[in-house]
Amino acid sequence: MNNLVEIVNLTKKYGTNVAVNHLTVSLPKGKIIGLLGPNGSGKTTLIKILNGLLTPTEGTILIDGNNVGPATKSKVAYLPDRTYLTMNQTIREILDFFQDFYTDFSRERAEEMLKSLGIDPAVKMRTLSKGTKEKVQLILVMSRNASLYILDEPTTGLHFADVHKLVDILHKLAEGGNTVVVIEHNLDVIKTAD
Repeated sequence: MNNLVEIVNLTKKYGTNVAVNHLTVSLPKGKIIGLLGPNGSGKTTLIKILNGLLTPTEGTILIDGNNVGPATKSKVAYLPDRTYLTMNQTIREILDFFQDFYTDFSRERAEEMLKSLGIDPAVKMRTLSKGTKEKVQLILVMSRNASLYILDEPTTGLHFADVHKLVDILHKLAEGGNTVVVIEHNLDVIKTAD
């Protein structure tokens, strides 16, 4: 199978409002895919369905041949556009949590990335700048051994040089056979990643 994700006739309605309308698309393995569109075009709804956070009204989604559910949780790593980390914890405590919660989490990879960016794991999240908080969250997601990485606005708060480092990481993931979906308003990032 050359496609990691198969979406067939996917529809999601909220009452009479149609957020996703009969979408059929395949996402190949080993590719970086940009998901672009204006606010209200259904991007977030689609992402939530892929993550099993919403149920479609109609249609099917298969990830690596499995219906979205418990079997696909370990295949999908998701970076939301808002932080979900506890600000009173140290980065080390958050690493402990990820290591306990995700069997595919590579603590070694996370610690290497933190070190390469000069981020001290002993500090509390609340003491970090917005950009550094974004980097920590991105490191946590990228330290999972998933098949599908979904990144919602991953460059928010990143400096220009860090964006290029991110693009390099995305290329390595794709070269390793992973699929990366990037939701981004910065079209230059999508062009660079292509």
